[in-house]
Amino acid sequence: MPVIDGIAAFADELTAIRRDFHEHPELGFQEIRTSGIVAEKLAEWGIEVTKGLGKTGVVGVLKGTKPGRTIGLRADMDALPIHEETNLPWSSKTPGVMHACGHDGHTTMLLGAARYLSENRDFAGTAVFIFQPAEEGLGGARAMLADGLFEKFPCDEIYGMHNAPHHQPDLVQVKKGAAMAGSDFFDIKITGRGSHGARPEDSKDPVVIATALVQQLQSIVSRNVAPTSPAVVSVTKIHAGDAYNVVPNTAELGGTIRFFDTKVGEMISERMRAICAGAATAYDVEIEVDIRNVFDVLVNDDSLSEAILAASGDVVGAEMSGLTTELVMGSEDFADMLRAVPGAYCTIGHSGGIPVHNPGFTLDDAILPVGASIYANLVTQRGAAA
Repeated sequence: MPVIDGIAAFADELTAIRRDFHEHPELGFQEIRTSGIVAEKLAEWGIEVTKGLGKTGVVGVLKGTKPGRTIGLRADMDALPIHEETNLPWSSKTPGVMHACGHDGHTTMLLGAARYLSENRDFAGTAVFIFQPAEEGLGGARAMLADGLFEKFPCDEIYGMHNAPHHQPDLVQVKKGAAMAGSDFFDIKITGRGSHGARPEDSKDPVVIATALVQQLQSIVSRNVAPTSPAVVSVTKIHAGDAYNVVPNTAELGGTIRFFDTKVGEMISERMRAICAGAATAYDVEIEVDIRNVFDVLVNDDSLSEAILAASGDVVGAEMSGLTTELVMGSEDFADMLRAVPGAYCTIGHSGGIPVHNPGFTLDDAILPVGASIYANLVTQRGAAA
């Protein structure tokens, strides 16, 4: 089935907007240019605009001509600290920063829905367009919530979506219940005693301790977490030393914990602290552990998951719109909004094949009118829901 005619009519403009965002990526809480363009376009279309929510967030409110429910739609705006390697004409012009997760596309899809609804206001209820900063681990959703997002803009339901280059183009999927993992980030600092590299006996070598800890931390999931409870502990950073002939004073580790049960996440954190405390005693060194929650478990409402499928089925066809049972170990801070307001989060497939968070990632602009149509359908269908 085709996208909404009114959106198809300005699909080329959506592509131009998305590529402009792509050329000028901005990191979390630095989306000054992006949020400025978003606010300018919303205002141009006669949508009530509020800027500065959650630092650089933007909220647009559009009332239909008939009474009904208030439907929230959310898109993220931030880029990643990755140097782009696509060599496309619209590649990032900011060295070391890239829209490698497709947030430029998410923002554009929501703008497309906002424009269409502003031009076709004969719908029931109210649409709340939420453009969120800093999704990539910096707490943008929590910042908007702390600024009173849903107190200032109460919503009955809220929806979001993410591009999926590993799925068939236009395939829309949603998982009921727990769908994406919660996540903690951790930093571990080992302070030992440095020495000459030729005299390691004079040291309390933090490098040896760090490598031992990397191995020991892996035992938590394999030996403390039930096999029926998915969880991950990944050490992703190791920093120590600057010279070939110096045993350093310190070594630092960093990484992430992923879980679908908050009690499992808490248990992993406790075990990490205990292992590090034991290592500090065994090696007679100081070990500092900082573990902080970054993402909640994303939980989709069962009935509103079906609502996404109804909205997407009218665009891509029922055969391309369905439920999945796959748990995703990746995290998404839209989970924080879903804890405050019931809703659902789906994925939409596109061509390209290169995974997100990769310097060669490309977004297929063909999904822009598709996503915009799904968002618009959610407002027109759910705003009128009993």
